[in-house]
Amino acid sequence: MTVVDAAGDEVGTVTAVEMPGTEVRPDVPEEQAVRLMAEGYLRAGGTGLLATAWYAGGSQVADVTTTAEEGVVTLTADKHQLHRAG
Repeated sequence: MTVVDAAGDEVGTVTAVEMPGTEVRPDVPEEQAVRLMAEGYLRAGGTGLLATAWYAGGSQVADVTTTAEEGVVTLTADKHQLHRAG
């Protein structure tokens, strides 16, 4: 499922979804991880050798649309407002 930011730019493809209250810690600094774990999050990753993974909190998801072939997650935030893995 493709993830696009508020500007319509592609962030990547959904690689994980965690519900609110999860114990699965995202690969971000502790303070950000605690917030994401509390509200739930999705992980979106690009492709290729230098691909970056991004985390968006549940409150940053504006819409999810699906068709028989594919789906798109639209975020309320721009890419630079997301949490970068690592």
